Amino acid sequence: MTKKEKEFEIPVHCAYDEMVKLGDLHPNLRNPNTHPTEQIELLAKIIKTTGWRAPITVSNQTSLIVRGHGRLEAAKKADLDYAPVNYQDYDNEAEEWADLIADNKIASLAEWDFKGLTEIMVELDTGDFDMTMTGFDQKAMEDLMTYSPQENNDLDVQSSSEPKDKQPKRIECPICGGSFES
Repeated sequence: MTKKEKEFEIPVHCAYDEMVKLGDLHPNLRNPNTHPTEQIELLAKIIKTTGWRAPITVSNQTSLIVRGHGRLEAAKKADLDYAPVNYQDYDNEAEEWADLIADNKIASLAEWDFKGLTEIMVELDTGDFDMTMTGFDQKAMEDLMTYSPQENNDLDVQSSSEPKDKQPKRIECPICGGSFES
């Protein structure tokens, strides 16, 4: 841990321009993305346990947060005083809004490789690791841990063209709101 990181007591594992007092950060009040309490609590736990892995992005033009509204709320929940901040220049207001919206939308367009995810989850589940740090709740973790493509006749869990009785069950993640089939 560097002297600067030690000063703020939470390790910083990401690039950033400066550490900023949380009270000096200004959320964009028109941010259309909302953060449920459970998500903020989990994110606070992750930040306190593993340190900062991503900074809060602030626009040089408006001084408003563009990326990291949830991280700000989590830092407050974790009783932190500072957060790493990355300052960005935007050519215009539209570019800033597009970045704010895309930051929230892009992750939701990803698709899980359930076989690979299950393999990783099984590797992590040693009893020495807090599995909630993955963002999955207990029910979703149980479903993932018992997922077997062989038992499902090598069913492609992303496919919806299978007959209804062969389609996997849809599971929704209460943390991120995403869903997957198992």
